[in-house]
Order: sequence, then C-alpha cells, then structure tokens
Amino acid sequence: MIADMSEVIVRPSARILLVDDRDRILLYRGLGLMKDPGYAWFTPGGGVDDGEELNQAAARELREETGHTVTPEELGRVVATSSGHWRHGDGRLFLSLDSFFFLRVGRVEVDVSSMEDLERSMMDRFHWWSTPELRATGERVVPLGLTGLLERLLAGDVPDEPVVFPWHHPEPS
Repeated sequence: MIADMSEVIVRPSARILLVDDRDRILLYRGLGLMKDPGYAWFTPGGGVDDGEELNQAAARELREETGHTVTPEELGRVVATSSGHWRHGDGRLFLSLDSFFFLRVGRVEVDVSSMEDLERSMMDRFHWWSTPELRATGERVVPLGLTGLLERLLAGDVPDEPVVFPWHHPEPS
C-alpha cells in the first residue's frame, strides 16, 4: 500500500511495439528490473521529456535505442497503455504512465550506440521475437498481455481505443 502520494514521481513514458518484415517484435532484456527472475524483456522506449509530446518522445527513444529514425507522425496513435507504481533501488517511488505505439518496419539493423550509458548498463541484449516464441517462453515479458495485442495488431485489427495492459511490478511498500 502506498502511504504518502506526495512522494510519488510521475513518469510518463512512450514505448514502441516495433515489428519487422518477418512479424517479429523487438524486445530488450533489462537487468535488475524485476526481483524474480532478476530481468525482464521489454519494448524500446523511455521517459517523456518536459514539453515533449508522446509521439515525439517515442520517435526520439526509437532513434536512441535502435538507430531507426521515423517522424512522430509515422507512429500513429497510442494502441495500448499501462500504469502503476514502482520503487527505485534508491527508495524513490514512481508512478509510470506507459503509452505504446505500434510500428511495422522492414529490416532494421539495431544500433544501440546512441543509448545513454545508464540504459546500456541495464540491458544486456536484444532479440526479435515471433508470436509463437512469445507464447512459449517462460521468461518474463512486459507488458503483461503483449502477445495477445501483438497477434491482434499483426492481423490488422488496430483498436479504436488503447488497450489497457495490467501493471507488471509488484505493489511497492
């Protein structure tokens, strides 16, 4: 249970469901993001800077984390959201407001050279996942429910309203 909401740092983020020409989604393996098993697979994206629109942040993060450049308009609208609280290792309490964009691309040669040092230190690898791989894996993948939405998007069914994913962190104390 969260005792004092005044200590909460609101952190909007823009994330990208980046799918290649073989219908595979790009995910990064982040270390130390979860206590058990100690890592999780997640989509490219990150925090929204002050004064930045969600689609601008998503385009910037995509360029920084993959080397792939798109205009904010090419990202379309938000297809999913997720929100919840989590506590940083230093004790700060955050409320994340994650917004997800869907982007189909041709072949992408992932280039992580523009990632910030902190980002690079928290991610040890990336992988292009097929939906059967996602369905079969026992590894932690966030957001929860990603595979179902991905199958829907690949079939051409873009939701009129953003799908709401459940929050993926345990309740902070």
